[in-house]
Amino acid sequence: MDNHVARWSLHGTKALVTGGTKGIGHAIVEELAKFGATVHTCSRNESELNACLKEWEDKKFNVTGSVCDVSSQIERERIINSVSAVFQGKLDILINNVGMCWIKPTLECTAEDYSQTMATNFESAFHLSQLAHPLMKASGSGRIVFISSVGTRVVYQGIAIYAASKGAMDQLTKHLACEWARDNIRVNSVAPSVIKTPLIKKLGVDEAITKETSRVPLNRLGEPEEVASVVAFLCLPASSYVTGQTVCIDGGRALNYTTTD
Repeated sequence: MDNHVARWSLHGTKALVTGGTKGIGHAIVEELAKFGATVHTCSRNESELNACLKEWEDKKFNVTGSVCDVSSQIERERIINSVSAVFQGKLDILINNVGMCWIKPTLECTAEDYSQTMATNFESAFHLSQLAHPLMKASGSGRIVFISSVGTRVVYQGIAIYAASKGAMDQLTKHLACEWARDNIRVNSVAPSVIKTPLIKKLGVDEAITKETSRVPLNRLGEPEEVASVVAFLCLPASSYVTGQTVCIDGGRALNYTTTD
């Protein structure tokens, strides 16, 4: 493989993508697999996971999976043990994708809302990164990508806890990038705006979607594949000098664009 081709290939790499059975996570699994990575993913829903694994097998992608609720410390430790066994004690790529969001005014948020959101969005990503570190050291290098949100830069009503969890993730990105650079581990995050995932389609809030679209300079919502392509780039050798960054994938939404029409 010549140098140019190698810089745009993940052939031979081993990746863990959390929450890879739908939406952005599903697109990331497929994008990494297309670049040649061997991928392990997880979902809380066993039937959904099995359906995706069959789909990927039919596409000749090298993907395995585990049932896992990453908000649980025990299950996080279990999946890393599984990954270590499947990948012979090594890991090159970790994509912390799993996330959840309560949409309600802050005064209506409960302690349970807070703890569940932080455990799912931030604590899981923090702990999995810790657990993945020795596997990446064993590989000789590593790439970690967090799926953050443009909600850390612009205010969406009713998502204070979610935005706080993602803001913490952005700060963690910077600290791990500095702390783990000596181990040849790069750490970045991406911040999507509203993306056309099954969850958004299920909500069916046409008026809100129309209003949100009007605030995006590109005048449309993003596709999961458009997030996945940037995530893959941050894992490729081509991005070898990029670390500690949060990349907005938002069609310009964070620019606080307003129409004059």
